[in-house]
Amino acid sequence: MYERVFDIENQLDEGMFLFGARQVGKSTLLKERFPDAIYYDLLIDSIRKALKRNPDSFREALIAKPAGTLVIVDEIQKVPDLLDAVHWLMVNRGLHFILSGSSARKLKKSGANTLGGRANPRTLFPLVWKEIPDFQIDKAVQNGMIPRHYMVDDATDRLEGYVEVYLREEIRDEAAVQDVEAFEQFMEAAAISDGEMINYSNIASDCGVSAKTVKAYYQILKDTLMGYEIPAYTKVVKRKVVQASKFYYFDVGLTNYLMGRHHLRRGSDDYGHAFEHLIMQEIIAYRGYNRRREKISYWHTYNDQEVDAVIGDAKVAIEIKSSEEVKTRHKIGLKAFKEEHPDCRLILVSLDPVTRPSGDIELLYVNDFLKMLWSGEIF
Repeated sequence: MYERVFDIENQLDEGMFLFGARQVGKSTLLKERFPDAIYYDLLIDSIRKALKRNPDSFREALIAKPAGTLVIVDEIQKVPDLLDAVHWLMVNRGLHFILSGSSARKLKKSGANTLGGRANPRTLFPLVWKEIPDFQIDKAVQNGMIPRHYMVDDATDRLEGYVEVYLREEIRDEAAVQDVEAFEQFMEAAAISDGEMINYSNIASDCGVSAKTVKAYYQILKDTLMGYEIPAYTKVVKRKVVQASKFYYFDVGLTNYLMGRHHLRRGSDDYGHAFEHLIMQEIIAYRGYNRRREKISYWHTYNDQEVDAVIGDAKVAIEIKSSEEVKTRHKIGLKAFKEEHPDCRLILVSLDPVTRPSGDIELLYVNDFLKMLWSGEIF
């Protein structure tokens, strides 16, 4: 239904770890792009249980296949012991592998074989602007960009089910935490501070756990691909800057559900937060798919001047506003950043429908910005 922009065929060499959160479309992409590959789906109980009992049967089934044969193992974290056999088959039989999964946590925890650098890690993100011909910004801001959620008018029930499955299969069944109710409360607290500077002590107080536990909970979210941190841009020229990272859930729809934001309206603070999250989502996905090395950070001074996204070493500074009319106050952070980094390109993304220059600042309507981003014109 959607033509994904990830050119996985061109990025596949001997092997690949394909990571991505649940339901972003990993299985669909792999089956569409590699219909002739040998496919093992470890979500199927009979296959998973058989390979857990006898991992050697995996090597025995593939040992006679010709060199260059592609084998796909979906949800590899379910049976990490298979990675020893994968390594052997790559080295001794020249087989190629794509190993997909929705969690790096169990692989890390088990000390699984990482294949000696023979499998490059790649990420499949939720849908992006370029993949949706009739893209609707308000729908994306509300529902998020997980394919099953974006395609419906109201994704609330599907998001509820998504969170329930995550808590059951990633948290409870894998015994990731001792107190699942506390973790569920933490997820809601993390959503409230989504896109804000992380304050472990405040969140710990809200959840009734220690700051150390909160840090561990955040790590679980990152390891299970439910979110990521954006570091602070810490190069100091004149103004003292904040050092703390920000956290974003991997999809804005998830944040909306956890916060109970079911009917976002333009002009509201909630819409503004969700709009910023969505644009950050697109920037992160563009960087990942195009294998760009520029770091993405944010800038915040102790007198509360801020820029939402800084690309590389002050190559581009991007401010994100959901206003339908750009005001002078919206440019304050960019102008302050320009004083310290005069060679930086300044961009303000908004719902103001007229794309135009304003002094040193490029005012870009959101659709124009997204078109430029995916055309490689931003960075």
